[in-house]
Amino acid sequence: MNKKISHSMNMNEFEVLTGFIYRKTGIRLESQKLYFLNTRINKRIESIGAESIADYIRVLRFADPNGTEFQYLVNLLTVNETYFFRDFPQLQAFAEQSLTEVVERKRSINDFKLKVWSAPCSSGEEPYTLAIILNAMIDDIDKWSIEIIGSDIDQNILVKAREGVYDERRLRDVPPEYLQEFFKPLSNGMFKVNQNIRNMVKFEHVNLSETNDIRNKVGFDFIFCRNLLIYFDDDSRKKLVDQFYIALNKGGYIFLGASESMSRISTAFRVKRKGGYFVYYK
Repeated sequence: MNKKISHSMNMNEFEVLTGFIYRKTGIRLESQKLYFLNTRINKRIESIGAESIADYIRVLRFADPNGTEFQYLVNLLTVNETYFFRDFPQLQAFAEQSLTEVVERKRSINDFKLKVWSAPCSSGEEPYTLAIILNAMIDDIDKWSIEIIGSDIDQNILVKAREGVYDERRLRDVPPEYLQEFFKPLSNGMFKVNQNIRNMVKFEHVNLSETNDIRNKVGFDFIFCRNLLIYFDDDSRKKLVDQFYIALNKGGYIFLGASESMSRISTAFRVKRKGGYFVYYK
């Protein structure tokens, strides 16, 4: 049984609010998300003591100069369900094909720098997974300067990511030998990512729709942006992908979700088949 909503949102309020969210984040909420949005809005109305949906919208638009309340709302709206080694076959193709190619090319010119961006990173499972893969695949990893950036728009989830503590459900696809090598079991049944892996990852609060947030993101060899573009409309996708192209080094790779295709967004990237996957590169 659904909990009764104190303040019911009408379609006009929904359109005004979703338009505001879209302009700020690039995320387009369709009409079937009205109930979902309504329940989240009621949580914030109770928290700040607004009198109505309309009153809450006024707060967002005219009484939130630093964007603090909008950030609270975004934290409630973002979906953060993920787990370690998600889409294992794609990660295998990354590890055994693309990563090996880039590492060998860089070694040949004595360039021992590697830079990876996970966006959005949610609660940290993806960037930590990538750090584990790099540790497992690069034999001379001590020679390398490795920077892994995990970014997300949700500030609350970034706190959890930095803690690096997860339950067994989030670890269900971790190979047993990796679980033993890279995680420490805790007395409460949880597992904590080892310090050497956590040290490889830097977490940042980034709104991918804000040019100022991402224009300094450059020099990446790999970008993982999986299962985000499906929430954007065509214009927002194009703008973000253009920024990703700028952010990548020549020969760098970008990995999308299984249901996402770069060919419908941009012709700037080239495509090749790697380990049964079509991957996009600059």
